[in-house]
Amino acid sequence: MAKGESTVGESEEIMDDLLEGTSRSFYLTLKVLPKKIRKQIGLGYLLPRLSDTIADSKVGEKKILLKLLQEYNRRIQDEKYPLPDFSELAEIQEDVAEARLLNEAMIPISYLEKSEKITSADRKEIRKLLDIIISGQILDLERFADASGGKIISLANENDLDDYTYRVAGSVGEFWTHISLSHLFTISDDKREILFEKAVKFGKSLQLINILRDIPEDLRMGRCYIPKESLNGIEMTAQELLDMNNIEKFRPLYNSYLDRAENYLDEAVDYVKMLPRSQFRLRLSCLLPILIGQRTLQLLREGNILDFQNRIKVLRPEIKKIMRKSMWLSITGISPKKMS
Repeated sequence: MAKGESTVGESEEIMDDLLEGTSRSFYLTLKVLPKKIRKQIGLGYLLPRLSDTIADSKVGEKKILLKLLQEYNRRIQDEKYPLPDFSELAEIQEDVAEARLLNEAMIPISYLEKSEKITSADRKEIRKLLDIIISGQILDLERFADASGGKIISLANENDLDDYTYRVAGSVGEFWTHISLSHLFTISDDKREILFEKAVKFGKSLQLINILRDIPEDLRMGRCYIPKESLNGIEMTAQELLDMNNIEKFRPLYNSYLDRAENYLDEAVDYVKMLPRSQFRLRLSCLLPILIGQRTLQLLREGNILDFQNRIKVLRPEIKKIMRKSMWLSITGISPKKMS
């Protein structure tokens, strides 16, 4: 059977394998989602994950990646266009799951276009989401086109940082909320706008945490998401962030970003409070990343983020504890508090 011609059941099984292989912690969130929105949210992760794999591929010509991203998005937006050939890109992937995602690209795309489980409204939201995310990924590739281990390029200012976190993550909060409102519950017009504002900050919080956690790795690829304007304010350069001994000079600015991420997470907690108590699974799926984010922020405050040899992350045993705590909070309706 040719790629893209699998039965619905086979396609869903393949997509589930692809999600488990590429999504790591998000897969936990996906498994507890209500069934009515699981496929939509799964596609809303898997299709942008594919574009992220394209954007992050290590090839000499950035213009090749830009062309592939543009052609991929064009196919998503209009099925009359052909899907670009990802086979060469798949061959150079170090991650087996990401290589498979590229090779099996037609499976989720075909599911988006043909599955009766995906409504026309769902398709519109998924396509809108992918268009926004890919615009951020393209901007990123263009911005860091000349970046390398020997040449670090920074974002220009705070507006650039805020725009980037919206495009690649804040937009996900909007998408998630649109799908939830379409299939799970309704909300009054006066609360709807507030819910969407908090949804955007929910997404931004998780992306900002990722950015702060990945500072050492990004720097060694020549990318600095800490704006140059803000670094100038503390008389630092991106190059100086390569030296772990500069942490105390960097810490005041770094802490301000941790505070911002924490404030965004507080908005995420408020988002969960606005969800109906009857939506246990939906509340649980939101609480998981919130608690993981809270714990990650605590570790980021305690450690030296400039120490490249000691990557800061929440370990698997803690994830299991967080899962149990999330379930308890979902049942009781108690707001999550900062983990100690």
